[in-house]
Parts: sequence; C-alpha cells; structure tokens
Amino acid sequence: MISRLDSETIAKIAAGEVVTRPASVVTELVENSLDAGATRVDVTVDGDGTERIRVADDGAGMGEDDAALAVERHTTSKLDGPDDVDAVDTLGFRGEALPSMASVATLDVTTNDGGPRGTRVVVEDGEKRVDPAGRAVGTTVEVRDLFHNRPARRKSLAAARTEFGRISDVVTRYALANPRVRFSLTHDGRETFKTTGTGYTDAVLGAYGRDVAGQSTEFDHRTTVEFDGDEYSLEVEGLLVYPSITRAQHSHVHTAVNGRALRDEVVRRAAVRGYGNLLSNGRFPVAVVAVSLPPELVDANVHPAKERVAFRDESAVADAVETAVNDALTTADLRRSAAVAMNLDSSLASVSHDSDFDDVSVIGQFRELYLLCEADDDLLVVDQHAAHERVNYERLRAALDGEEVASVDVDPAQTLSLSPPEAAAVEAHRETLSRLGFDLDPFGGSAFRLTAVPAPLGRVLDADALRDTLDTLRAGAKPEELRDELLKDLACHPSLKAGDTLSGEDATALLRRLGECDQPYACPHGRPTVLSIEEEALVRGFQRGQSRLA
Repeated sequence: MISRLDSETIAKIAAGEVVTRPASVVTELVENSLDAGATRVDVTVDGDGTERIRVADDGAGMGEDDAALAVERHTTSKLDGPDDVDAVDTLGFRGEALPSMASVATLDVTTNDGGPRGTRVVVEDGEKRVDPAGRAVGTTVEVRDLFHNRPARRKSLAAARTEFGRISDVVTRYALANPRVRFSLTHDGRETFKTTGTGYTDAVLGAYGRDVAGQSTEFDHRTTVEFDGDEYSLEVEGLLVYPSITRAQHSHVHTAVNGRALRDEVVRRAAVRGYGNLLSNGRFPVAVVAVSLPPELVDANVHPAKERVAFRDESAVADAVETAVNDALTTADLRRSAAVAMNLDSSLASVSHDSDFDDVSVIGQFRELYLLCEADDDLLVVDQHAAHERVNYERLRAALDGEEVASVDVDPAQTLSLSPPEAAAVEAHRETLSRLGFDLDPFGGSAFRLTAVPAPLGRVLDADALRDTLDTLRAGAKPEELRDELLKDLACHPSLKAGDTLSGEDATALLRRLGECDQPYACPHGRPTVLSIEEEALVRGFQRGQSRLA
C-alpha cells in the first residue's frame, strides 16, 4: 500500500531521487519493477531517452488509490517509519522517483494489481489525471519529453549515442544482478539486448555472447559473520569468466548487493584478489559477484542516488567474497585451449641493433612464469610475460613508425557479440575506431561484423583488442591518447602468460629479442621485466667465505 512518509522519516533520508539524465530514469523505474516482484522487465528508449522511455513489467501492480498517490511527493509502499531507513530490504524506498520525473517530463503510468480493470495516471505540467485503463497485472511507465522545462539540463546532456550507452549499461548491470528476471532493451524500434531469466550463465550469454559465457563457472558460497555478538548469514554467488578472457577496465566486474546493481569497490577489489596471480598485471576479469546479507548489516542510505552502500563490517564481506572466488576458480578447469603466439616475425620487422643480453644464458624456468638466467656474476630473473609484452610493443611501434594506423581486411569477416554498452560505444565512436584501423558493420542486436583491423596486426589481433579499445573510449580517453594505449593493449594479447612453458630455444630467443628493445627493463605499462640478484647476496645468504667454491 502506498502511504505518505512522516516528517521524521523524510528527515532521515539522505536525499530524494534526483533525475539527472535519462539513465537515472531507467534506474529508478527498473528498481521499482524489481521491487514489485517482476519476472519480466522490458525497456524501450527513443533517441537519447529524452523523447521517450518506457518500462513495462509483470510485477504486482497498483490499485487506483495507490496509483494516484504514488505520483505525489514523499509517498512510498516500502517504509513504515524512520527505523526502516536503517534496514532497507528493497531497491527503492524514498518515494521520490515518480514525482521527480513528473516535475521534468510528462509521466504516464498504467497499472493493475489484478482487479477487473487497470488505472492510468497522467501527470503533465503539474496537472494529474486519473482514468480507468485496460492492462494485465503489472505496471507500464512512460516518461516523455524529459527536461522540456529544464533547457539547461537538457543542453548539458552528452551526445545521443553516449546517453543511450549509459542506459545500456544500466540495463545490462541490472540484468546480470538479477539473472532470474527476463530483461529486454529496445532502441528506436530495434531490440539490442535480451536475457532469458534462467540464471547467470544465460544472462552473461545475453550480455557478452557465447564465447565468454562458454568459458565460465557459476558459484554459490554461504558463510556466517559475527557482528555485535550475533551471527548473520552471508551469501556470495554469481559467475566467473576464466582468466583466459580478460579486459582492460575493471567495469566488467559487475557487483550487486541485495539485488542492487552498483559499482561497489569493496566487493570488486575482493573479487579481483580472488583471482590471485591468474591475472596479468593491469588486466581485469569478466565476472558477476552478488552479495546477499541481512539488511541491518548494510546501509543503503549513504548516497543520494543510491550508487553505493556502506557495510557494517567491510572486512568480513571482503573476506567472504575473496574466499568464494578463489574456491570457485580452484575447482574450475582453467586449461588453455589456444596456442601461445611466440613468433611475430611474419607480420613485423625485427629490431636491427644488437641485444643487451647476448652474453646471458638461460638456465631454467621457475613456476612457468620466470626465466632464470646467468649473467657473469649475477642471477637474472625475467618475467616472461612482461618481457614478451615489451618485445611486441616495440615491434608494433616500429612497424607503424609514426604513421596513422592503417587497416587490413578480415576475410572472412568476424562476427562479434558485444555487450550492449560496448555496442553503444561502437555507434558513438565509429569515426575514432575507423581512424584507429577498425571497421565494423551492424549485424543485428548488439552483434557486429568486424571487416577490418589495424595493420600490420591482422594475423595476431583478436576481438579482445577491440573490446579493450572500446573500454578505453568509454572511460573518457581522447582519440589522440588512444594510439599508444592501443599499441600497449595489442602487445599484451599475444604475449606469454603465467603457466606457459618455454623450450630452451624459445626462452633464449625471447631474451635476445628483449635485449634488442630500446627500453628492455620495463613492460609498456611500467612493470619491471628483469630483476638482478648479485652473487654477493647469495654468498651472504649462504654464509660462504668467498664467492667461488669456498
């Protein structure tokens, strides 16, 4: 039942919802649908979202009296008093979303709670109209002509494709956080995204495609935590994509707390730690990590737009997440199916000058990650991934030699299933991608056909390089900054990873090529490639009297 909030409750709330852009409208409406118990949520957007946003669900719906009251300020069905603010178990609770939208747009709500007829409430220019309407159980909300009376707010919005990209991100995150709810997103009459509501794997399939979903494992970890002398249950569940597939940005680690999709740093960092040394430096996994715990252990009232929460015991939550991820990956089959690409000579010219490591001998490999080398009186330890990355980067840079990035045709064209935010980024940055050497054509929904890639990288480039470029663009990088970042990311993809065994011949070749580099002692991202251990350190450690056969 919808009721008005009392003044004490209103005073305890951090702030009412503020409609700042179309994506915030979608967030509030989707959360209301989920709170209503919807098993299906369909989002429709015209243009950048200011023209029309429509969210339809099959949730509980409202009767006529509740529908009429729901568009008034400080009304809600989710709080009974001020004490409830500290133990919120719903996604929304402030009762401000619909009237906030009505103040800056035309609001049209059609709903039915199961009665013989539904109700339609329209609020336009401050005037409310309530009429009977035909509608099955559930609610449909349309927000039209957003910010028509706020020209400065409307002018401050980004380009239409960028605003739709933000909407795509919202819908994707909520679909992944609520995998047992069917979601769809339609833009300008074209369906760009949908999930089946049948679990995490199928949700990731809808968002990232078969290649990613097929290399993943679902997990469910339950434990108890103690707080103020009492024990509480805590559950961590979700899906982890194997570390053979990574991304350049941490935005692909999707986190949720009690069903609320948000970018929680406590959960995200703990999830990345759970992957341990399976990840290369600077790379992030694709994962969905959802934490469920009693509402009294999490404060959802710490941010005006509910974009973050505060845990009563952050360390307990972080420990549970890290343990859950680590345990799931320990039992997963992480074997590599792809061969290591050691040789780029067929597509890139060799560096001509002498190697700094001509007099260095490879004497072994440690943990299939480090090369052990003898150099006069020193022991060198070489990080084989960082070394290979430096070699690839300098050869790519030399091949381009300051020129614009040329492209080479992909024959046959490669079909890519991008996530909805990635697909929106393609549309928003098509000109920049073309200048970088990527050509893509729409292929239905969020699928694209990759018809050209940066040259001379045609043989070694894979779809992850394009996705990393899209991540960099979405993160706000300027086109002129992208060229070198692109080279760094492209150099990483074919490079050796932890667990790759090298023959003595390949190890020697890698060392020689590293020595030919202009800057052999750091990878393109700044990590060291070589550590030197002087013989004197070994002498001291073993308490030898001298350095030779004492």
